[in-house]
Amino acid sequence: MSRTPAHRSRVVVIGAGIVGCSLADELTARGWTEVTVLEQGPLPAPGGSTSHAPGLVFQTHPCKTMTEFAAYTVRKFGSLAADGLPCFLPVGGLEVATTEARWADLHRKAGLAASWGVRGALLTPQQCTKLWPMLDGTRLHGGFHTPDDGLARAVPACRAQIARAESRGARFLDRHTVTGIDKADGRITAVVTDRGTFPADHVVSAAGFWGPVIGAMAGVDVPLLPLAHQYATTSPLPELAGPHAPGTEALRPILRFQDRDLYFREHLDPAGGRLGIGSYAHRPMPVDPCTVPAYDQAPDMPSSLPFTEEDFAPSRQDALDLLPALAGSTVERGFNGVFSFTPDGMPLLGESRELRGFWLAEAVWVTHSAGAAKAVAEWMTDGRPAADLHTCDLARFEDAQRSPAYVADRGAQNFVEVYDVIHPLQPLAHPRPLRTSPFHPRQQELGAYFLEGGGWERPHWYEANAPLADGIRLPERDAWSARYWSPIAAAEARATRERVALYDMTPLRRLEVTGPGALDFLQHMTTNNVRKKPGAVTYTLLLDESGGIRSDLTVARLGLDRFQIGANSPSDLDWLLRHAPAGVHIREVTSGTCCIGVWGPLARDLVQPLTRDDFSHEGFGYFRARQTYVGHVPVTALRLSYVGELGWELYTTADLGLRLWDTLWEAGREHGVVAAGRSAFNSLRLEKGYRAWGVDMTDEHTPYEAGLGFAVRRDKEFLGRAALDDDAPLTRTLTPLLLDDPAAVVLGQEPVYDDNAVAGYVTSAAYGYTLGRCIAYAWLPPLAPGTGVHIEYFGARLPATVAEEPLFDPKMTHILT
Repeated sequence: MSRTPAHRSRVVVIGAGIVGCSLADELTARGWTEVTVLEQGPLPAPGGSTSHAPGLVFQTHPCKTMTEFAAYTVRKFGSLAADGLPCFLPVGGLEVATTEARWADLHRKAGLAASWGVRGALLTPQQCTKLWPMLDGTRLHGGFHTPDDGLARAVPACRAQIARAESRGARFLDRHTVTGIDKADGRITAVVTDRGTFPADHVVSAAGFWGPVIGAMAGVDVPLLPLAHQYATTSPLPELAGPHAPGTEALRPILRFQDRDLYFREHLDPAGGRLGIGSYAHRPMPVDPCTVPAYDQAPDMPSSLPFTEEDFAPSRQDALDLLPALAGSTVERGFNGVFSFTPDGMPLLGESRELRGFWLAEAVWVTHSAGAAKAVAEWMTDGRPAADLHTCDLARFEDAQRSPAYVADRGAQNFVEVYDVIHPLQPLAHPRPLRTSPFHPRQQELGAYFLEGGGWERPHWYEANAPLADGIRLPERDAWSARYWSPIAAAEARATRERVALYDMTPLRRLEVTGPGALDFLQHMTTNNVRKKPGAVTYTLLLDESGGIRSDLTVARLGLDRFQIGANSPSDLDWLLRHAPAGVHIREVTSGTCCIGVWGPLARDLVQPLTRDDFSHEGFGYFRARQTYVGHVPVTALRLSYVGELGWELYTTADLGLRLWDTLWEAGREHGVVAAGRSAFNSLRLEKGYRAWGVDMTDEHTPYEAGLGFAVRRDKEFLGRAALDDDAPLTRTLTPLLLDDPAAVVLGQEPVYDDNAVAGYVTSAAYGYTLGRCIAYAWLPPLAPGTGVHIEYFGARLPATVAEEPLFDPKMTHILT
């Protein structure tokens, strides 16, 4: 595991909680031994969130990366010991359902666990009470048991990792309060404390809920909200009476009662035992990290705030209802413990572009601590992490998502919903609407049903199209797949296939790249050949150094030194800016522009009369760009189609967006034009086999595995080229599946079984209205078309068949016309 670095890097880690200690251990194990960890409190329990953490580790998470982080935490802490006692207690986890909705969700969670490789089993009420005799089994529908989950002993794990890191050369200095960050020429140079200055090539903020304070010193935004969370310990319970072996903290599984936002864990000692009760059921209690007292001024510790009994009272009654044996107990000790939430509930990991050498490892709970630290250590020493971190990348947020008000609203909402049953499409409630396209007033008039992404209001269907759904026969959906769905989507998809539809594509990210070196820069950064004449559009990929797919792009060459890039996330802009040479200018133009996708067999009939330019197939070929006018509106027209039909993306400035919509709408009336939403769009793009980056493929996958080898020019050099083996046999591929039953629907992330063994998992899925079958793309070993597999959906095994792609219009006659 040891790695000798090409240079000696001085690293300062701010914070000796579980993340900072884990990171020091991981860095020194890789040969970076000049590591100094600074901590404002006393070691080994300095008073941050780690010092009071109950240590729950439930590995299963909707995000595959977070599950991998937790699994590594289990493995690593399971191999560590302090004072002869293990740092991880594999007592298992048990989640119980007292409602039909939760019982159904536990079936879904069991599917997630199978997808990500976590052992688990659904249990009857009787099996639950066998594991937890204190439970009132009459209230249960059942439970989900994960035998490899358990309790991380956070402070002992810190001690064990401190000892290992120190043995390799690291030093840990407590009672050092950071007061400033020194920098020069856009790079970190030192950390200033009340007890001296520490020169550094790299600084990692692992300060927990103090992260925003450290970030402010460095001039780096840390979108994180500290919140207080209640934890109470009961008086001794006869049901937990010993004798127990010395050092035994718990024997029973961690118990989650998510229907009432509660969890329970044992606190055993040789004389008996108490029950710890954690509650998320109370009101959000935000904490200003700038006002948290220092260790010596805190009544207990800085992260432990006074217990508010009135907030806990309803949770105490809920706990009593589930565990009647608590009736004779009291709350012996309680506190409101502070920990971190971000706008999307995910960690903040990575290096700042504005201040090179300044890293964040923030908003990481004990559950994921060792795994997140390993990823950051790999990133620092090897140049990239082994895991896909796009959901944790600190550059992932839009500017509109970084305001203190937004962070506060979304952080509080994430706290409220931490144990809720969350649908994959379910938007957070506040603040909405935040970002709207210029077409928003017309969309409201048409009865748009809006969901949200990246702060944007996105129409998923339009109630004005409800009459078009009459007579369309669709299989009845189950309640879960019917949420945030309407049969109107089928009507909009049919209108796109048969006539013409307008799609609001404004939220698609647009970058402008200009300058005399722009062409050479993009030719180096992307896999396909963009060295084409102005007017050409190229589909291409961004790879990292290991050949993994960072993003897919469309590159339109609008002039000799001017390009318009269709990108995916703020991280794409960050990546390009990190690599741009002097003289190449990159800026995002999304907010100042807008886009309408005009798609369908009558798209040309609609657009051609509105412009003097030739929009025929011969005059305006596929994957071509042109700057022209549509009516009175100047537009950049790109002949692209993400729905598998003839059409164009029409871009203009935001001030002219409404005029563009009205012009197209009025001209389209005679052609039966409709406005269509994201629900129809997703169905149509899957019928055509178009991938969605971040869902279907990430930097864990190569272009050949993802079926995107056509976007790789093997005869040119580009970033990541050296890592690609063009002829290596594939061990996994992104595979199209058609469900055999026309009435069956899946949504994504479900496990796929081949011969009763989990072979992979679903990425994107949607009902194909043209095909009359649900389409599911999945990562699987190479399987021949016609091979039968099964997809597990809420516990049911649904038969599916490997299909050949594209599923729709393989000869491209719909587009190339």
